[in-house]
Amino acid sequence: MDSQVVGIVGAGIGGLSAAIALRGLGREVVVFEQASTFGRVGADINLTPNAVRALDGLGVGEALRTTAARPTHRISRTWDSGAETSRLEMADTAERQYGSPQLTMHRADVLQALEDALPDDVVRLGKRLSALHDDAGRTVLEFTDGNTATVDVLVGADGIHSVVREAVFGPEQPEFTGVVAYRAVVPADRLDVPNMDAFTKWWGPDPATQIVTFPLNRGQDIFVFATRPQDSWREESWTAPGDVVELREAYKDFHHEARALLDACDEVLKSALYVRDPLPTWSAGTRTLLGDACHPMMPFMAQGAGMAIEDAVVLARALTSWAPREALARYEAARLPRTARIQIGSRGNEWLKESGTGDWVYSYDAWSVPLD
Repeated sequence: MDSQVVGIVGAGIGGLSAAIALRGLGREVVVFEQASTFGRVGADINLTPNAVRALDGLGVGEALRTTAARPTHRISRTWDSGAETSRLEMADTAERQYGSPQLTMHRADVLQALEDALPDDVVRLGKRLSALHDDAGRTVLEFTDGNTATVDVLVGADGIHSVVREAVFGPEQPEFTGVVAYRAVVPADRLDVPNMDAFTKWWGPDPATQIVTFPLNRGQDIFVFATRPQDSWREESWTAPGDVVELREAYKDFHHEARALLDACDEVLKSALYVRDPLPTWSAGTRTLLGDACHPMMPFMAQGAGMAIEDAVVLARALTSWAPREALARYEAARLPRTARIQIGSRGNEWLKESGTGDWVYSYDAWSVPLD
């Protein structure tokens, strides 16, 4: 079993985390990434204590803390009156309670820390997967550049439009939610509003309408994430430009402190939000899925990246303890119920609106969850 090669398709947060975890436990790993170079992709990431604990176990926690902010609280406020409906202490309190703090930072800084933890020859860039097939119990990957690679275990960590998922389980059609999301980053020195050092969620007049803000870059910037119903705009890309005038108009009736955040935005990105139902199974033979490839979710519980990181750790633990087919079965059994619950809960968007501790999400430890 030790000489078997694990192939991972996708060098995002989940794929790189899995590679680090597997190498740390003595497995041979190769990661295939379709991009020809690594770049600073995306804007923000909210790593709650469960995700940070898993990353600390990978040995990248210290690097993450050099650029991250540590939100002081998680606050819920009402859109029109500004009234607080819940407030959880984070920062040092979260570290004492859950073993790791909440960290908010640029997604590219997370990817950089993960890339730096791997030797250069582990990730092969410019490898866009086109097909895969069996060869005597192994999987042969075919790439658009005409080359192939053969692995003993295949992990699809290639995101919401996973080629591996479609090749293994067939095509699927996501469902548009009728909700769009706006994202922007604002220098903190442009703002004079309270709670800039906290994660704050402004709950709107309906479940689809909200504004979320939290600090980035050790508090030098403030990230703004807003959603609202809009059926006429359906582009799923996270890099499409939006209109700041449209953004401000959409939330013109919100509390003046929320509006001040939007007034400070110079530019904004816009994306349509789609949902996919939880898959009944993630694995077939010696092939499996990880992260958004198997459980893409709405952003309302801030657990998309966290679930991929947890997946990576649990998968690595399973593959170093059992033969591949048994390992993948145990990995799936350990992870599917939790990710499905969070996937469905994120769609409902009621978590921590009025009260709650967050314990069942934040206290999870991917390094010790039973796999027997």
